[in-house]
Formats: sequence, C-alpha cells, structure tokens
Amino acid sequence: MIRSLFLFAISLLPTCAFAANVPPPPELVAKAWVLMDAASGAVLVDHNGSQHLPPASLTKLMTSHVAALDLQRGKLTEDAPVLISEKAWRMGGSKMFVMVGDRVAVKDLLRGVIVQSGNDASIALAEHIAGGEETFASLMNEEAKRLGLADTHFVNATGWPDPNHYSSALDMAKLARAIILEDPAHYALYAEKEFVWNNIRQPNRNLLLWRDPSVDGLKTGHTEEAGYCLVASAQRDGTRFIASVFGTTSEAARAAETAKLLGYGFNFFTSRTFHRKGETIENVEIWKGAARSVKAGVANDFATALPKSAAAGYQSRVALSEGAVIAPLAAGAPLGRVELVDADGKLVMQAPLVALEAVEAGGFFRRMWDGIRLFFRGIFG
Repeated sequence: MIRSLFLFAISLLPTCAFAANVPPPPELVAKAWVLMDAASGAVLVDHNGSQHLPPASLTKLMTSHVAALDLQRGKLTEDAPVLISEKAWRMGGSKMFVMVGDRVAVKDLLRGVIVQSGNDASIALAEHIAGGEETFASLMNEEAKRLGLADTHFVNATGWPDPNHYSSALDMAKLARAIILEDPAHYALYAEKEFVWNNIRQPNRNLLLWRDPSVDGLKTGHTEEAGYCLVASAQRDGTRFIASVFGTTSEAARAAETAKLLGYGFNFFTSRTFHRKGETIENVEIWKGAARSVKAGVANDFATALPKSAAAGYQSRVALSEGAVIAPLAAGAPLGRVELVDADGKLVMQAPLVALEAVEAGGFFRRMWDGIRLFFRGIFG
C-alpha cells in the first residue's frame, strides 16, 4: 500500500498533518517508486522505496558521480586520455563503441556513460580511476556509505546483473540529489539528448527529455530482471523534484509512470527554503567574550516541500537554549533550534541553531565584569 511520507534529515517530529491537505499519490505500474524534494531531501511519496532491487544501468549514476568527484578534487582532468582495454571493448550490453587500444578523453567517456549508457565507457573509466573494476566498485561503495545509501551495494560499474549488486528507489533518489547539488556543472550532461562517437549517433534513452521541457536528467536502466527503470528530475518555478521508479514493463511505461509521479509533485506541492546554510538568522548575546554577540544560523538549508494549498501558513521561528552563552565558543556550537510551524502554531519540523563563527574569550576585565553581572542574575558560569 502506498504511503505518503515526509522524511526529513533534520526533522524530529512526524508531519502526517500534511497528508490531510493533499490527495493520495497515484498508483504506478511498477515495483517501487519514490518522489523526493531536491532542496530538502524530503520524501513525498514512498512505495517499497527501501526494497533491494537490481538497479541495472542506474548504477552508472554512481559511476559518473565518482568520476565527477575526482574531477572536482583535481585527481582527474577532462582531457586526460584513457586507454581502452580489451575487457572494456568486449563488454556486452549497451555500448559507446570505443575500440580496444584507443585513447579517449575522460569528458567523452562521461558522455558515453551518461548519454549513451555505455558499458564499455563505464569499465574504461573505472579502470582508469582505480586500476580495475573491482577496486572501483569499492570506491562506489565508499561513496554510497558517505551518502547514507543503506540499501545499496555495488560489485561493478555497469549494473551488469549480479545477486550481490543491488540498490533501491530511495537510495537512487538520494544519489540523484547528491549529483544535482554537489556537482551542478556535470549535472548538465544528463540533459544532453544525444551523443555521437565513432560516427554512431545515439539518443539519450530518457524519453522525458523530449516530452517535458522541465526535465533535465537523469538516467534510465533496463535488464530482464530489473525491468525498465528511470530516475528523473524536473524543475518548475524554482521547485525541483526527483522521481525514482523501478521495475516498469516497457520503455514507454517507465516514462509515463515517472511523468505521473512528477506531475503529482508539481500539482500539489511547492518547495520552500526558509533559511540558507550560513545565513544569519539571529544575533545571540554572548558573555565573557571578545564580542558581545555571535551570529547564529543553520548548518544546512532549512527547507522542505509543503502542500500548495497551505504553504503560505507555514512560518519559521527561533527557540534559544536556556541559560547564558559563555565564551569561548566554537563555530557550530548549538545555541537552540529553528522550528517550522503551521498556521495553527503546530510544530512540524526543527533543526539545530548553531554558531556560525567562533568567539574567543574576552580580556580579563571583560570576563570579570561579565562574571559579576551573571552572579547577580543568579547565573554561574
């Protein structure tokens, strides 16, 4: 049975009150599906989202992500030539059609992975980055652990069927969100509709790129065991949703079912960011410090998706911790919490309010004077 859920990494209270403001999500003809708000990571719809399923070529989301991270870190350059091994050249399934012994630039192999879903390109990148596909799979699993993908394990870079190679609709949505937020430059590759290599023109298999101008990614997958899968993202009027759909019956069906899920999101929800990471929300008084106050905010964007019918009624507020804040104070130290409340004042979600800067201890006379003032207020610190 489908459940309409709101799971927030920063929320401490259930938000089922939202469900009363929106109709139930559509039933899809698929094995599992998830709809996620990209800004917050809030899960709006979850049907078997944590079920272990073969991800097929959705695996290549992680393959390309690991490569993109190496580009960011300077371990890899886009023009670096990659020698194509016999293993890569012989690999079956979907191909970029690179030839054994060729040297192909990393930037071209990335397009071969993302646009053409090339198994040969995936293995070539894996071998270049890690020396071998098995070692590269360990890098994929390390990144999966960093991202909190609890229901994912990789044994190869392509998605080739293996009983120990699995993921879930929820984990693939989380991975897609990381790709979108952590590497927007390379995310643009997922919107490319075709790529030509070796005089062979191949279209992106994501049919939604042609049908919906708001869709700009991400990746398809298909094997006999997995069925037809799609992770897609779309942005309209500043709101971005991610739909992850596993196990449909055809290429046309995966596009149609994914479109239903995205349509549901845009019809009934809007994404709102109440406070940005690093934004000063409050200046909090501090005692015995080199400064009289400390800037306070949130460590991550304070954002979520809200029902369109009631979004205007939600407001944020600050609740400071009891007692005096006394220097020295480290950046990131907790100072209270930021709360989101609905029109009736009911608490919906909350996140820690933290110091955005460090405050050193003040001089001797500042500390002594503030100590006297605190003593007469009945505060000892």
